[in-house]
Amino acid sequence: MASPDQDLAPALDKDGVRLTVEDSLATVTLTNPAKRNAQTPALWRALAEAGRLLPGSVRVVVLRGEGQSFSAGLDRRMFTPEGIPGEPTFVDLARRDDAGIDATIAEYQEAFTWWRRTDLVSIAAVQGHAIGAGFQLALGCDLRVVADDVQFAMRETSLGLVPDLTGTHPLVGLVGYARALEICVTGRFVGAEEAVAGGLA
Repeated sequence: MASPDQDLAPALDKDGVRLTVEDSLATVTLTNPAKRNAQTPALWRALAEAGRLLPGSVRVVVLRGEGQSFSAGLDRRMFTPEGIPGEPTFVDLARRDDAGIDATIAEYQEAFTWWRRTDLVSIAAVQGHAIGAGFQLALGCDLRVVADDVQFAMRETSLGLVPDLTGTHPLVGLVGYARALEICVTGRFVGAEEAVAGGLA
C-alpha cells in the first residue's frame, strides 16, 4: 500500500526515516518495514534531525510506520556482542563512566522528546507492534490513533533494561501510576480496545 507522503519530495530520507512537509502538515515515516521498523541509534539521530528540520509553518506532525508494524522496538543486533557496525554496543555503553552514559542516553532521547513541542500537535498513527522503544516513541506524541491490530508493550524489563527513552512519564500521565507500573513490570501486551478504554489512545 502506498503511503500518503510518497508523492512529496522528502525533506529528509535516511536511516529508516522519511520527512515530508506539505503546508502546515509534516509526516514522519519509519521506512524499514522488512525489519518491522526496528530502531537503531542511526534512526534516532535521523528522527532528531527531522524535528530540527521542521519549518515554522508546520502545526501538525503525523508519525507513522510503513508495513505491518509501527515499530517492533530495538534492532536485535543491539543485543549481540557484535552490535551494529559503527555504533556502541550495550557492553560498550556499560563501560562508560556515568557522565558518558548520561550523555549518550540524552542524545538518544532527543528522538523521543521533540514531539511534545508547544508549537505543534503530534499524532502517532499506530498499527501492529509498538514494542519497547516503539511504544515509547508513540508515547512521545501528543495523541495516538490506533488500528484494531495494535499491540503496545513495554518489554524492556523482561530484557533487564530500564525503559529510559522518555516513555514512562507520559504513560503515567495517561493511565496513572499503578497501571503504568503494571504495564512496565509485566511487559504484557495492551491491545486497541484496552488502549482506547484506558486513555492511552
